[in-house]
Amino acid sequence: MSSRVTSQGMPVYDNTNFIGLAKSLIESAKQTSELLKTVQFLKEQKENLEKVNNVVRQLKAVRELARNNQILFDVVQIDVRNILNSPYIEPNEVERISDSFNYVIENALESLDFVDQILSNDFLKMTDSERALILKQKELESKKMVSNITVKTKRYREIISFRKMQDKVNNRQINY
Repeated sequence: MSSRVTSQGMPVYDNTNFIGLAKSLIESAKQTSELLKTVQFLKEQKENLEKVNNVVRQLKAVRELARNNQILFDVVQIDVRNILNSPYIEPNEVERISDSFNYVIENALESLDFVDQILSNDFLKMTDSERALILKQKELESKKMVSNITVKTKRYREIISFRKMQDKVNNRQINY
């Protein structure tokens, strides 16, 4: 007999390792499935946050528009009345002053009507972000109108002040 004996026997499988591997794969599949559900949930929540963010931007823009228009109306109601009632404003200037302030107020009212249409009608087929962008533009326009009307009232007050001073100089008593 030779000392070299080779034999190939039956391979031996350890079923416990195979079962453990199968269980591990099944558990990984469950975790992957849960992870995919979590990713989908997070995507939905991101979209919801974007919608809420756009609505908040719209509300801020509308609030700012309302505040700016209130400033415009207050200026016209109080300051312009004082300017027009001043004895240093000539009668031929009253109509021109009134027209310039009326133009600003009409633009403000038209902007409010447009904003109302944007917010209340769905026929414009806008997304929330497009609507927020337009509202932001209208907000900037209203800020420009407030600035414009503030400059106008300041200019007319300076004119009145100058004329008042001129009147005092021209009608002063000479004591010498």
